[in-house]
Amino acid sequence: MAETEVNTVFLQQLMELGISEDKAKEALVKTGNQSSDSAAMFYFSELEVAAQVAHAALGLYQMMMEESDKWQTTLRIWDDDGGKKIVLKGMNTGHLLELQDLACRQKLPNYLVQDAGRTQIAAGSRT
Repeated sequence: MAETEVNTVFLQQLMELGISEDKAKEALVKTGNQSSDSAAMFYFSELEVAAQVAHAALGLYQMMMEESDKWQTTLRIWDDDGGKKIVLKGMNTGHLLELQDLACRQKLPNYLVQDAGRTQIAAGSRT
């Protein structure tokens, strides 16, 4: 790939999501260097994004079941109300951690996926 100048802030944000520098640069170039969001969506297929959301929903449910004494009433109400989910988008790992901290301080059940690295996302990346 020919060396094309990319936005360094966008590049850093993509790399914090576990995307290699070369792949992040390629995604930025292919999406016209518009934003880290556009480049991330180019890099991660819609199916990968859906898989990460599913991992988070399942992980949260499993965590709440393991701590059932603490979450029993919340789980029952959630289930009776149709099992609604809220998915937040973080700009980078630091932002995801800030969102998780905010949820914890509000005593909201939450789950942050730490990827196993079996697909496009680097092992240990938080999504």
